[in-house]
Amino acid sequence: MSTTPDRAQPIALPLLPIGGPGGGGGCGDACGCGSADDSFDLDPMECGLDPDLAQLLADAGLDPVQVEDIAHLAIEEDLDQGVDVTTVATIPEDAFAVGDFTAREAGTVAGLRIAEAVLSVVCTDEFEVERHVEDGDQVEPGQKLLTVRTRTRDLLTGERSALNLLCRLSGIATATRAWSDELEGTKARVRDTRKTTPGLRALEKYAVRCGGGVNHRMSLSDAALIKDNHVIAAGGVAAAFKAVREEFPDLAIEVEVDRIDQIPPVLAEGADLLLLDNFSPEQTREAVELVAGRAMLESSGRLTLADARAYAETGVDYLAVGALTHSSPILDIGLDLRDDAPGAEARG
Repeated sequence: MSTTPDRAQPIALPLLPIGGPGGGGGCGDACGCGSADDSFDLDPMECGLDPDLAQLLADAGLDPVQVEDIAHLAIEEDLDQGVDVTTVATIPEDAFAVGDFTAREAGTVAGLRIAEAVLSVVCTDEFEVERHVEDGDQVEPGQKLLTVRTRTRDLLTGERSALNLLCRLSGIATATRAWSDELEGTKARVRDTRKTTPGLRALEKYAVRCGGGVNHRMSLSDAALIKDNHVIAAGGVAAAFKAVREEFPDLAIEVEVDRIDQIPPVLAEGADLLLLDNFSPEQTREAVELVAGRAMLESSGRLTLADARAYAETGVDYLAVGALTHSSPILDIGLDLRDDAPGAEARG
């Protein structure tokens, strides 16, 4: 006769408030978010992560508190107020293991310290890490990225949550690196959009930076971007521009145009950056000549890696590629436990 064990008591994983200073940081050139909000009194370094790890995250332009919150959410989602039943049933409580996070394919890695943060919130004992590569490094199949020694149960419980983030961010970095390499030798830079996974924007935009790209707006409050619907609602480009300039005089203003004839009046208003929506390379070159350095230019709309070079060679400053964050495949990375690692057996 089979029996069903009682449902385990919920594991207490207190969440810290998401947000605060730092907020992901690292916005790209001309994003207009240079001023920080000093009214938020939460210290991003006051979190439950190891202080050295928290400092590494902060140095990378990430908010350690936000990373810790995401780590808690990922683990809570996987446990769903219970326990890892397979691991609890098969692994002795006092067993320790050594595991290697290993690349299964070539690419650019991103999110290693974030994976460490995930493991740190699930580990009930101290764990040791050996870092073989850094975020932004190119890796090959079979290459070890990170070695972890900790309780076997904890490592296996946190494995999927850590890998979900690591593989996702490394996939974004790998895709961005392909675009960055294609633009090499031109002044154009590939940059992202706000087409990000809810809750993961700061991490995904960090991955873009790891791949050699730059960030556009982190949020709607960073800079103004006047698009077609704003123009319709405001009663024209000039009206929309003047309204933004009057309300937020210190912010950079980017204006979307979809025809060459829209450029002169926008320039006359003093736009900082023009978004050339669905221009062909030939039209883009015409726009570059017309603007003649009076504003920065960004190409957007149906761009592909195959035509990236053609756009970059027109002289534009940026190529906006939403697919970096909304459509990049993961980079395949796995965790391999060592069978013969000293100390991998039950301790004692």
